[in-house]
Amino acid sequence: MTSSARRDHLHEHGHDHDHEHGHDHEHEHGHEHRGGVCGYLRELFVPHTHDAADSVDDALEASAQGVRALKISLFVLLGTTMLQLVVVFLSNSVALLADTVHNFADALTAVPLWIAFVLARRAASRRYPYGYGRAEDLAGLFIVGVVAASAVVAAWQAIDRLLNPQPVENLGWLMAAGVIGFIGNEAVAIYRIRVGRRIGSAALVADGVHARTDGFTSLAVVIGAIGIALGFPLADPIIGLLISATIFVLLWGTIRSIGRRLMDGIEPELLDRAEHALEDTSGLEGVGPVRLRWSGHRLSGDAVVTIDGHRTLADTQVITADAESRVLRAVPKLDTFAVHAIAGSGHRDE
Repeated sequence: MTSSARRDHLHEHGHDHDHEHGHDHEHEHGHEHRGGVCGYLRELFVPHTHDAADSVDDALEASAQGVRALKISLFVLLGTTMLQLVVVFLSNSVALLADTVHNFADALTAVPLWIAFVLARRAASRRYPYGYGRAEDLAGLFIVGVVAASAVVAAWQAIDRLLNPQPVENLGWLMAAGVIGFIGNEAVAIYRIRVGRRIGSAALVADGVHARTDGFTSLAVVIGAIGIALGFPLADPIIGLLISATIFVLLWGTIRSIGRRLMDGIEPELLDRAEHALEDTSGLEGVGPVRLRWSGHRLSGDAVVTIDGHRTLADTQVITADAESRVLRAVPKLDTFAVHAIAGSGHRDE
């Protein structure tokens, strides 16, 4: 593309200072948080995957934090699952079986994500010049598959119990197992989501959301037990079906999130940060296309800018270096950013 054609897409720097320094704070808290119950539920089950206040500069440290989160949550979930499995044999509850199977599947999803975080620490090679960060997104797809399979198994068990009813026993133990499942899953959810936000990992946040979902489905088991105690024995398989349906509904949001990463989708507010940082750079006439892409939980990107054509090569290099450093400071989780300069019309930005 010629310089004149590329300049057709640029916006002039003259409006830049309409956004003066006040926009920094705006973007620090730029997310719209809805009030009321709907806003609370949205934040609970669809949390943001990035947070500027939690920026981690060192990609290796970020991966190490991810691995640590997976290790701890894996053992917590396995312990919770074992306790619930004992109660499954005591109570013969298909709803608790559905919850236990899903908890076990959720615990196993930590393994491929663990491997992905370890791979991400490897240096880029000639065959993989962008590194191995995308292994994390592939692990996210695997997680989706495992969770979907566990939902199918749980639904099949519930349908079988509807067609062939069996008595459910030890309701007190059943309720206790549901409460244990909720506590274990919610603890893991809080930890995974917190670390996932800090390091910018959509896959780890998605794993945390699944753990939170499992926690609430464990409470659904308690509701089923109460229904049985009140004389409604079909409450158990019906709750099992509702658990499966809930998993499928919430899984769609995760599929969209992981798919967006694989398709190089990016949050618009991150592009806004990069554009504002470039617009605040002295010496630029205009800012053209700005691109960012995720590779696992790290970002890279580039931009085209116009600089006064009368400036020397040395001046141009100083300006582009300043622009790059400003963007690297403004955008969290950004490892590399290249600024490409083209000659402008000769108008200087003083």
